[in-house]
Amino acid sequence: MAETFKSVLLVDDDLTLREMYSERLKAEGFTVDMAKDGEEALQKIKENRPSIVLLDLMMPKINGIEVLKQVRADSSTKETPVIVLTALIQDREKLESLTNGADDYIVKSESMPGDVIQKIHTVLEKKAAPSDSATKE
Repeated sequence: MAETFKSVLLVDDDLTLREMYSERLKAEGFTVDMAKDGEEALQKIKENRPSIVLLDLMMPKINGIEVLKQVRADSSTKETPVIVLTALIQDREKLESLTNGADDYIVKSESMPGDVIQKIHTVLEKKAAPSDSATKE
C-alpha cells in the first residue's frame, strides 16, 4: 500500500488551526508537515515535495498568493496540487487564487474539516488520473 502514502503541507499562521487540521489529517492516514508563513512554506515545498499543499492567504513574510505564484513558476514544483484554505470570502481573492493556479478554494468559516479532507482526496484523485486533453489530441 505504499502508493497510497500521501503527505500534506499545512501552511497557516494560526497555530490552533494547524494543530486541529493536523490531527484530522493524520487520522485520515496522511503525513503532515506544517509551515507558519509563506517563506517557510516555499522552502518546505521545494525540499519535501508534499503530495498536496493547504495554503492560507493572509500570512506573514510572503502571502499565500505570492507563494502560489512562486510554486507555479518553478518547474520543479509547478505540478504540486495547492488548495487555498482561507478566511477570505471575497470573490476577488477566490478568482485571484484560481487564476494563479490553485486547484481549489475553501473558506474556513464555510467548511468543516471533513469537507476539507474530501476536497483533498478529490484534488489528489484528479491529479493522479491521466489527462483527458492529452488523449484527445
